[in-house]
Amino acid sequence: MTLPDRSALSRRDYLRTLVAIGGATALSACVSESGAIDIPAGTDDPDSLPDRQHAWNDSLSRDDDGNVQPPDHHVLVPLALLDEPTDETRAQLEDAFRTLERAYEWSTDGLLFTIGYTPAYFERFDDALPESVDLPKPTALTASEDPAIDEFDALLHLASDHSQVVLEAEEGLFGDHDDLNGVAVETDLTGVFERLEDQRRTGFVGAGLPAEHTDVSGVPDSVPEDAPFFMGFRSGFEGSQATEDRVTIEDGPFAGATTQHVESLETQLRTWFEQDSHPMRVRKMFSPEHADENLVGDVGEKLTTTNGLTDERIDATEADARRGVVGHAQKAARARDDDGPPLLRRDFNTVDGDRPGVHFLSLQHGIDDFVRVREAMIGDDLDVMHANNGILSYIFVTRRGNFLLPPRSLRALPRATPQ
Repeated sequence: MTLPDRSALSRRDYLRTLVAIGGATALSACVSESGAIDIPAGTDDPDSLPDRQHAWNDSLSRDDDGNVQPPDHHVLVPLALLDEPTDETRAQLEDAFRTLERAYEWSTDGLLFTIGYTPAYFERFDDALPESVDLPKPTALTASEDPAIDEFDALLHLASDHSQVVLEAEEGLFGDHDDLNGVAVETDLTGVFERLEDQRRTGFVGAGLPAEHTDVSGVPDSVPEDAPFFMGFRSGFEGSQATEDRVTIEDGPFAGATTQHVESLETQLRTWFEQDSHPMRVRKMFSPEHADENLVGDVGEKLTTTNGLTDERIDATEADARRGVVGHAQKAARARDDDGPPLLRRDFNTVDGDRPGVHFLSLQHGIDDFVRVREAMIGDDLDVMHANNGILSYIFVTRRGNFLLPPRSLRALPRATPQ
């Protein structure tokens, strides 16, 4: 494994690159770079943790407007079962996860994680998933898409503000690190899961981080210095996100679970920043009114807890399209219902493969909610040229996956119909 040239990178970019590389050598370099870090310890009482794996919001920091701030560093680890599930392997998996929870506080300063299972995983059981779980196989959603499909068994999502923590946790789970924040690793995932390293995905979120990647092909110097996302604007506004309650399955044997969709996207940033002016980018990202009324600012700092889309502006989507330009957020907002937005987004930037992109991770009650929002965002019903149809001409889907995130009590190799 070849490590990056430290002298050519900022400290933050060097740590991000080590997370992307992964492995014991990258972890060692990360520890050397970071020095001694005080990571808060976890708990020996699993009942003190929320039963919902996706219950992160109370443990996340918030910005000055009150919006939750996602962890800085993310790793998505694809997993393939080595044998059929047994009570013994379920116990091994649960013990390994409890080791993480003893080692690290359930927070961005410690470690947040989930494990989700694909439709392919559940096909091994004689019984089908209950009707309360909407988990179809992922498919292409437009005629122009040809994404790779996640058909392995499970996906582990590790997230922390500390690059050292996500690397250390991953290596500890696969037998390559025997001490996690002072907690001895007595049980790991070896013998249960194979880590599919060729499909491993990583990413980052944070003001200024995208602008530090102008050395990557496809990332122009014009990425705003303070932007937390590659396309230049804030995201994840509290009032434009579903609540954790909204996305939770309430009934049936998987009560407390949610579904997760992960959509990997490549972005054409040079075209986005060099072809269009800032007001036009605002029109395409939000709505024409956002640009005309100067509602956004340079990176979205004028927006507080919502993306600023009123009912009137959402209702004007078709008319705006006929006038020549329609906004990405404006189109997607048409999928709202009486309970508000149906998706809870936890997406993050990536330069996997040395190309800029986004791993769009969303939580929803059922995958049909994601499909409904995605179809509204695509806007095939709108009379507008493709180049002015939101951000469609700048993003390209490369991979899709659907997952069930069981409650913590069922996270270790669940049956399709748990008792």
